[in-house]
Amino acid sequence: MAPVLDLQPALSRPELLAPPVAAALRDLGDAAAAVRVASIDPGLADTAAFCAVYGVGLDVSANCVVVAGRRGDVVRHAACVVLATTRLDVNGVVRRLLDARRASFAPMEDAVALSGMEYGGITPIGLPAEWALLVDDRIPSLPAAIVGSGLRTSKIEAPGAVLAALPGARVIPGLATPRVE
Repeated sequence: MAPVLDLQPALSRPELLAPPVAAALRDLGDAAAAVRVASIDPGLADTAAFCAVYGVGLDVSANCVVVAGRRGDVVRHAACVVLATTRLDVNGVVRRLLDARRASFAPMEDAVALSGMEYGGITPIGLPAEWALLVDDRIPSLPAAIVGSGLRTSKIEAPGAVLAALPGARVIPGLATPRVE
């Protein structure tokens, strides 16, 4: 029998959230009421494994990808929220939005240290304010999207509109393209 997500109001389960995520949710006001969290097996935190075991569709599973863009000595970070069924356009759209000569996935150590979250659980909620928060235009219309919680031991469910309305978020058409398998 497949495990079931026991979703509960996120603010009632702060132990299932990374500290910056819990703090950001408290600051969200009424929108935080729509955000729920569930404990998961940390060995299944990676998207494909999680979706397969928990019966969650890739079409409602969102990844938060940390990108570092560099121009000279200046490094700018962006968190990009895209569906698991899509592929982030790092070298085109993201690079241009960061005004960078080069852009690539941020090294794991940097993403973890700068976000205060665990690798494989990074979420758009509670990221550093100086980071760009780029949301693919497919996300806002989702009634519920599953994203990381900042920890590998849980997942958050939030309406796409809440994710798109996070402080500093920008909805970007063409941020990602459908995956071709």
